[in-house]
Amino acid sequence: MAETIERLKVLLWHVHGSWTSSFVRGPHHYLVPVVDGGGPWGRGRCGRDWPSAEDVPAGELRDTEPDVVVLQRPEEIDLTRRWLGRDPGREIPAIYVEHNTPRPSAATTRHPLADRADIPIVHVTHFNDLMWDNGIAPTSVVPHGIVDPGALYTGEVPHGVALINEPKRRGRITGSDLLPDFAMAGPIDLYGIGAVDFTADRPTGHPIRGIGDFEQRTLHREMAQRRVYLHTARWTSLGLSLLEAMHLAMPVVALATTEAVSAVPPEAGVLSSDVARLTAKFREFLHEPDLAELAGKAGRQFALEHYGLDAFLRRWNSLLAEVIR
Repeated sequence: MAETIERLKVLLWHVHGSWTSSFVRGPHHYLVPVVDGGGPWGRGRCGRDWPSAEDVPAGELRDTEPDVVVLQRPEEIDLTRRWLGRDPGREIPAIYVEHNTPRPSAATTRHPLADRADIPIVHVTHFNDLMWDNGIAPTSVVPHGIVDPGALYTGEVPHGVALINEPKRRGRITGSDLLPDFAMAGPIDLYGIGAVDFTADRPTGHPIRGIGDFEQRTLHREMAQRRVYLHTARWTSLGLSLLEAMHLAMPVVALATTEAVSAVPPEAGVLSSDVARLTAKFREFLHEPDLAELAGKAGRQFALEHYGLDAFLRRWNSLLAEVIR
């Protein structure tokens, strides 16, 4: 049974908006740093609907006296020392959330906190925990939890949809180079930062249309109108957009890489490292809307059971109780 704790003041940076949207649904008060000009170290809430979170200027953080700091990047350790005058893990309880797969090497990259036993690392997938060299750092896994957008799927637009930020720059990592293969089977609508500027380097049978980066609520409605969700990532952590698509009741065509092999059951679509098999299933879903709808319903049920918000917040409350004890 989860340990109950009083309402805490939790310091964390706005790094991954979708993950933070779930995290700040917990019972605590969340302090989000703001600096002049925003940027990676002080963008605040950016207008997001986070009622339990408060934008706090960096120069005023010391006066807020947070109970715990949730770190997500190595540089935040030094920022905590400077802004709070307290050393994370020694003078203030701290947890480090690792969102990413190790780079550059899949299995031999040492984690930046591998030599510290006083700051536990929380991985967002079991795959990440397995692949990072965590050294002496204590580790645990808290799988993603999604704020359920609802079963909005209509599939009325017979296109595939992919969500990739900076698809040109991140090419092979995110599988952007595979989009022309899928576009031989059907049209693709691409969303995300830099999507409008994406152009395929190879001929395609159907258009790849870069649409842009939308606010989450609008994006979910746009996604749900498309027939199939494409997940082409080769080497990124489990994308929240994949789980959101499953919550929307969309069928999924995904590379069998990283944690996706555990997140997408066979009945929800197709997982494979064979691009020919993936493109064939993509074509089939585009032309068989009833089949696509059945797969989407199965995916939604699985996602609700395994990536629900309540379980995510219970696990986090237990971890916070343990680290401040």
